Amino acid sequence: MIEISRDRKRLDRERIYQWMKESYWADERTQDVIDQSIENSECWSAFEDGVMVGFARVITDRATFAWLCDVYVGEEFRGRGVSTALMDAIMACEDYASVRWMLGTRDAHGLYEKYGFETSTVQDRWMTKGFRNRFPNDC
Repeated sequence: MIEISRDRKRLDRERIYQWMKESYWADERTQDVIDQSIENSECWSAFEDGVMVGFARVITDRATFAWLCDVYVGEEFRGRGVSTALMDAIMACEDYASVRWMLGTRDAHGLYEKYGFETSTVQDRWMTKGFRNRFPNDC
């Protein structure tokens, strides 16, 4: 059974560091940057038999906006419903009842579409600053 937790004390930071290094979006982040991102976000983790098997962060004001990011399931734990369990818990959280969500993904559109996310078609509305264009057509 998969257990979802928001308890920051339970985070396996070494595992998170490794996962971020394996990801296509955070592989260049330093451990200090990852630590800072964890400290300044709402963190969600998935556990199976006491082992952390998945992770996600939400950056939010809890009123109008939330950015879902760093969703990761350990490779050896994929295909067991971990990402669905994480998303079910995050989307059901009353803290986020009134927010507009955003996220970026290269390869998980099917997962997020189940929760009402859509690809933005408004070309001239969204602007970014500070993003490196490492994946201009992918994220």
